[in-house]
Amino acid sequence: MASSSSSGLTFKLHPLVIVNISDHYTRVKSQSHPRRVVGCVIGVQRGRTVEIFNSFELLYDESTHSLDRAFLEKKQELYKKVFPQFYILGWYSTGSDALEADMIIHKSLMDINESPLYVLLNPAINPTQKDLPVTIYESELHVIDGNPQLIFVRSSYTIETVEAERISVDHVAHLKPSDGGSAATQLAAHLTGIHSAIKMLNSRIRVLHHYLLAMQKGDIPCENALLRQVSSLLRRLPAIESEKFQDDFLMEYNDTLLITYLAMFTNCSSTMNELVDKFNTAYDRHSRRGGRTAFI
Repeated sequence: MASSSSSGLTFKLHPLVIVNISDHYTRVKSQSHPRRVVGCVIGVQRGRTVEIFNSFELLYDESTHSLDRAFLEKKQELYKKVFPQFYILGWYSTGSDALEADMIIHKSLMDINESPLYVLLNPAINPTQKDLPVTIYESELHVIDGNPQLIFVRSSYTIETVEAERISVDHVAHLKPSDGGSAATQLAAHLTGIHSAIKMLNSRIRVLHHYLLAMQKGDIPCENALLRQVSSLLRRLPAIESEKFQDDFLMEYNDTLLITYLAMFTNCSSTMNELVDKFNTAYDRHSRRGGRTAFI
């Protein structure tokens, strides 16, 4: 395996691909014994720049190192209908390093892409590693001992994101339990931190307000330099005393109250239905003994 590629291609990898591969491996690991997962990576190539946008899973036979071609063609057809500009750029798998058997899968995709790429994710946790555990390989024809052989070579890449991906990744990073706690615990801690920050801001503004009132009454001497600093600080605070803000606030407040009332009505209706069902059940038993009919 060569150390680096000489093709001159620039690779851009989107976080969605990494999340998909990690999710695929995690689901397989939780359902059965840990094993390698295989899938395809799709994207676009513009000149010498290859951008990997998404991926999908494949059915893989470990004993023969072969892919389910019918499944692959079906998935390719479905993705073409939704993303007509995307093409199969290569495939992905999990492991610490590329294996000799990986070349069998690699060659089987050359009828779809004559120069496929190989994205390898290392699922092993290494606390000392600072880089992402993702490696992108290209295949190059090298002459070894007088025989031409196709080998994997490493290629450098950069992470490319769009706004939606940044928001999603940031949301997952903040809600993912990192110390065994639940997502609800993480969210509660996050909201508690926000509440503490707002409370602290409110207390600091009250201090300034009391100071200005005392200065206005003449209880403390007036300092122009300090007033200029207070004025500059207050200009940074968001202005919410506007007609548009009041309208938007009242609309959000009324919507929240409406949802709360609707939840209360739904809860009451559910409780009433349970009560009616219990009453009918009890009354039916009584009517069978006394010859009466049900009341409701």
